[in-house]
Amino acid sequence: MPNISTARPRPILEPAYCKACLRCVEACPKHCITPGSTLNPITGVAPVELHLETCNGCALCVQACPEPFGLRIVDGQSHLEGEFRLEDPSKLFGKKRVDIIEAPIEPDTEIPLPACEPLVLKGNYAAAIGAVLAGCRHVFGYPITPSTEGAELMAKMLPKLGGAFVQAVSEVAAVNMIYGAGGAGVPAMTFTSSPGFSLMLEGLSYMIGAEVPGVFINIMRGGPGLGNIAPEQTDIKLACRGLGHGNTHAIVLAPSTPQEMLDLTMEAFPLSFRYRNPVVLLGDGFLGQMTGAVKLPPAMRRPGRPAWAVWGDRPHRHNLISSICLAETDLEGHNAHLNRKYAAIAKREQRADLFRCDDAEVIVVACNTPARMAKGAVDAARARGIKAGLFRPITLWPFPIDALKPLLLGVGQIIVVEASPGQLEDELRLALSHADRVPPPIAHVRRFGGVLPQQAEILAKIEETQEAFA
Repeated sequence: MPNISTARPRPILEPAYCKACLRCVEACPKHCITPGSTLNPITGVAPVELHLETCNGCALCVQACPEPFGLRIVDGQSHLEGEFRLEDPSKLFGKKRVDIIEAPIEPDTEIPLPACEPLVLKGNYAAAIGAVLAGCRHVFGYPITPSTEGAELMAKMLPKLGGAFVQAVSEVAAVNMIYGAGGAGVPAMTFTSSPGFSLMLEGLSYMIGAEVPGVFINIMRGGPGLGNIAPEQTDIKLACRGLGHGNTHAIVLAPSTPQEMLDLTMEAFPLSFRYRNPVVLLGDGFLGQMTGAVKLPPAMRRPGRPAWAVWGDRPHRHNLISSICLAETDLEGHNAHLNRKYAAIAKREQRADLFRCDDAEVIVVACNTPARMAKGAVDAARARGIKAGLFRPITLWPFPIDALKPLLLGVGQIIVVEASPGQLEDELRLALSHADRVPPPIAHVRRFGGVLPQQAEILAKIEETQEAFA
């Protein structure tokens, strides 16, 4: 007769796989398992502790454990406790023999453009042409006023240029199409407006986590909810501080003219690829619809292909695009990497336009269409002997605090002009606090709901503050 063991099977623990969920503690009828007290240096959690003196081998703990290999049953005769350990295959068999071909970097090239007279373009059209000149041939979106004209023009142009416009079933689908195209290393973008942009935030978080480039043109409208289709600036906080869950930031560009709609859109694509990160261009509903003279650049861009792209050919076959890091230490390291990238962006990419600020005693801070009214108010104030200037942030994130700091020494008043309930002012105050600067008194002119600040009320605020400090 073979020697058959009558020993009851016992559970053993692989500490590196224990997540300390305590399901096994709850499942054990004999109270043989207790919460751990010692942290595992690999996982950063305390694995449970086994006390098997009264164990009856019911295996309920194994059934409750959500981790394969966390708790296992080992027959006392045929296996020894601790005999089995999961190993890295490379330790057992050596490195897998793979013929790896390094993917080449195919750089962008420039194609000269013939000189031509300036065009008179709507802001949305100017952004679309800027994207085409930047080499974008893949646009995904869903119609939404007041940005739809940009997508419509792309739908007409791209098939003739070997590209594609896809009207997705929703903004959620559109952002994931951008994710896929950007992961293949090709310039991709969308036109949207405030409610649609809100729907894209989950995908934006994935793109930031996976370090996938893409350009998002958000022509802001009134909110909350569906609001209306009139211009507003209440997506500033969303774009600067709320791009989905997790540790997320993106360069946020704020044009104020149709010319800047073209120029900044064209610039957004190389910025997006330089940092492998989405870029957001924030316009407002008025700017998207207004017309103005737009001069084309001397050259357009033919995009290359980055080495990291998921392309499907042999040189790129080892590339992987993913935003998941299951191990806590891996995700911590990835976030540290993202923070270093954000710090580099904040140092290198601050941009602002200064108008009559050299000797200004009152500085007006404004962007997008309100900056146009603010500029007129500054000129009017100067005509009345008031030393006013306009500080126009072109990057809302990172806020161009380095350009503002030298101006504050002689300034007695800052006035923030915006079509929002203080979102631009919040960015200004936060930037000042991080720069360890105590600002002069800050006043504001605010309109919302689609109503824009007017030159007369900005001038009145400038005069009011001057009288207060006279």
